Amino acid sequence: MNVSETKSEGLLREYQIVITAAEIDAEVSKKLEEIAITLKMPGFRPGKVPMSVVKSRFSDQVRGDAIKAALDEGARQAIEGNDLRLASQPQVDIKSYEDGKDLEASLACEVMPAITIPDLGKVSVDRPKIDSDPKEVEETLARIADENRPTAPIAKARAAKLGDVAMIDFIGRIDGEDFEGGTAEGHSLELGSNSFIPGFEDGIVGAKPGTTIDVPVTFPEDYQAAHLAGKLAVFEVKLNELHEKADASIDDELATRLGFENLDGLKAAVAEQINGQHQTALRQLTKKNVLDALAEGDAFDVPPSLFKQEYESVARAMNPKAAEHDQDHDHDHDHDHDHDHPAVDEGMDDDAKAEAELVATRRVRLGLLVTEIGRENNIEVTEEDSRRAVFEEARRHPGQEQMVLEYFQKNPQAMQQIAGPIFEDKVIDFILEMAKVTDVTIDTDTLYDAPAESAPAKKAAAKKPAAKKAAAKKPSAKKAAAKKPAAKK
Repeated sequence: MNVSETKSEGLLREYQIVITAAEIDAEVSKKLEEIAITLKMPGFRPGKVPMSVVKSRFSDQVRGDAIKAALDEGARQAIEGNDLRLASQPQVDIKSYEDGKDLEASLACEVMPAITIPDLGKVSVDRPKIDSDPKEVEETLARIADENRPTAPIAKARAAKLGDVAMIDFIGRIDGEDFEGGTAEGHSLELGSNSFIPGFEDGIVGAKPGTTIDVPVTFPEDYQAAHLAGKLAVFEVKLNELHEKADASIDDELATRLGFENLDGLKAAVAEQINGQHQTALRQLTKKNVLDALAEGDAFDVPPSLFKQEYESVARAMNPKAAEHDQDHDHDHDHDHDHDHPAVDEGMDDDAKAEAELVATRRVRLGLLVTEIGRENNIEVTEEDSRRAVFEEARRHPGQEQMVLEYFQKNPQAMQQIAGPIFEDKVIDFILEMAKVTDVTIDTDTLYDAPAESAPAKKAAAKKPAAKKAAAKKPSAKKAAAKKPAAKK
């Protein structure tokens, strides 16, 4: 076997691999003899099958295996013999081969560029932090107080109305038969809360305490209990009492009802939870600042295939026409798949294309630089790291945890994808430990108005590698909650 370099341009390398006919024939003969020793066929004793029969049945398969093994060995010699660090999967193509003649093949690959890691101790990074907004805390406390207003029996008998809390007993029937889960006694129901199936609460409006009424309702077609979905049911409802909600109050009594020692304790819990809601956005902005600082370092060439892949991703996001074509392609399953698809940057002007090139270049550079920093400092994703991430992902799908776990167990590629962001985060944390970090207090407007990606510079390019995450959304104060669950009376 002979392996020789035929091209070395930038990060591109090509090698010629020549495997002689004698080498291939020798490997084929060796494999056929190994088969013949153990082969069992009707009419022959084990190991006594004539070689002519063995060749007629297995020659083509063995020759294919021998060629593949030889090409793999040639690729290994080219890569290891030249101490190549590959940036992408190498491509091996057979150029010529006939029985009895030498096989000629080419190996094309891209190598990693020479990357200069900056002195991390001299890298300056702003780490944003945020203090609780008193207004946001007060808004959240007001909502919690409103949701947990105490109730008291109505002073004067009257008909039920929306907003009342009805104390009811009920029995649900379908076709005159009671059904499982359709019966309750002493149930407290706020009319208008939409906590029951549509029509049930409205059916109680207008009834007076001490009366029994029939409330017909139809279960939604997508109701979680399949045996009830779409069915007409009649609930026999006895209205025992009507309660009215008292005025909302933010005081120690509210705090103790929610499990806190006093109002200060409740306020502290609300402030802590609101700050927790900002942690994802703060982390993302910190990471962006780290990557912006790294982008100030020395530029280097990027592997063409990685650039092409990233450029297409950026252009597709920038170009509405590309998104329209992707949508049409997804929906049209009967069209001719042999036609050429339009380029993802079709319709983009030169300035937009140049911006996409800058962004893609910087993303690839930063991805490679982060990887190199991790490699040089022996940062690895352990099995425990991956296992923890998989379990965390499973927790996000209540009721489907086992399905999620099995998916990752059966899909090594999915495990690799989940390891990428873990590795990136570990490298970012390492850089923060080494760098000159300054804590900077910002407000929520600054936090959530910050661009997800810095504007690309003319020499380098713009943004972060690997995991491309959407900008964090600003959490609404209306959705914030107390640290402990609110117990409705």
